Amino acid sequence: MNRTDWEALSAFPLYGWVLIFSALFAQSTWLFVHATRHGRNRWFWGLWGLIQVPTPLLVYWLWHAWGRSRDKRA
Repeated sequence: MNRTDWEALSAFPLYGWVLIFSALFAQSTWLFVHATRHGRNRWFWGLWGLIQVPTPLLVYWLWHAWGRSRDKRA
């Protein structure tokens, strides 16, 4: 990173970092707990939830809905 990259990071407000961290942590915790209850790779979902927002949540929801509909057909 050059000097301008560090300046851009330091110019980002503190409440923005807190908001991003809170969203990532809440999403990761919810995914981990929900996946644990349903027996679906809890560590994968929890770690993926820490990386980005909201893609893991959307993919988990679709995966879980697809799995439930598949279980009903069987």
